[in-house]
Amino acid sequence: MKNKTLIVLLGPTAVGKTELALQLAEHLGSPILNADSRQLYRDLSIGTAAPTPEQLARVKHYFVGTLAITDYYSAARYEADVLELTGKLFKFHDTLLLSGGSMMYIDAVCHGIDDIPTIETETRELLRQRLNDEGLEALKGELRLLDPDYYAQVDLKNTQRILHALEVCYQTGHPFTSFRTASHKQRPFRIVKIGLRRDRADLFARINSRVDQMVADGLLEEARALLPYRHENALNTVGYKEMFQVLDGTWELPFAIERMKKNTRVYAKKQMTWFSRDPDIHWITLPSGSVTVPSGSPEGLINEIIEQLTHKNNDYETA
Repeated sequence: MKNKTLIVLLGPTAVGKTELALQLAEHLGSPILNADSRQLYRDLSIGTAAPTPEQLARVKHYFVGTLAITDYYSAARYEADVLELTGKLFKFHDTLLLSGGSMMYIDAVCHGIDDIPTIETETRELLRQRLNDEGLEALKGELRLLDPDYYAQVDLKNTQRILHALEVCYQTGHPFTSFRTASHKQRPFRIVKIGLRRDRADLFARINSRVDQMVADGLLEEARALLPYRHENALNTVGYKEMFQVLDGTWELPFAIERMKKNTRVYAKKQMTWFSRDPDIHWITLPSGSVTVPSGSPEGLINEIIEQLTHKNNDYETA
């Protein structure tokens, strides 16, 4: 598949990837492979800004609404699923489009992810029960004993990462860090990464506006329907966490909305920090208030991509 190309359209939340991806996919005659980890789950359409039924009708999408809230999924499984799908789709397309903002999912497809074992249900449930019974501090103490190297580098406020590291330790009998080689895997197709970015003030204004629209569209009621599943990892995300505080009676809705805006802005900054480390991303700065590339049409973006496709120093081209 050395003449096949995967275009990766990435950027922070609310930058404007959805409409540009639709225009680009229509131009290329390509389906869209979603790379937003939360949009994989059903029943999260408002809080994840998932494609609308009208948008889904315009272009064939994969990895949108395919999982139940209780389903276990990971970046490693996403990598395997995307590679299997691209192997099939490249028989009919020379170019495919992957679009989203989930950093680890994108890296898993582009670079590969360590071969960490799939966690068995019994192990996962055991650790969740221990979290409920003993609390996070006890689990952090155990991780410090079982894998001091990972303990020294992990975000100790990230419950999911603490749990996953312990799950691997329990299931394999080896430290989590022993499975993390950080080696890049070769892909049999070319990868071109196009990043979208905006002026900081413009991006933050778009985030604030999107949050207001989510609330107007019924985010609180969507969260209410999901309340029995609030401890599932799929709901450990900005938007639902704040709405759960409202439903608990802990916060008033206006306060929760402002916190959701702030937390979304923080997440966008983390995305840009992560992506900025990747020298292979070709960045396009979108004009303030615009949802198109500077030329005013998708052709400008397409021309940028063609330039990348013919660039002799493309590190992802394989023999």
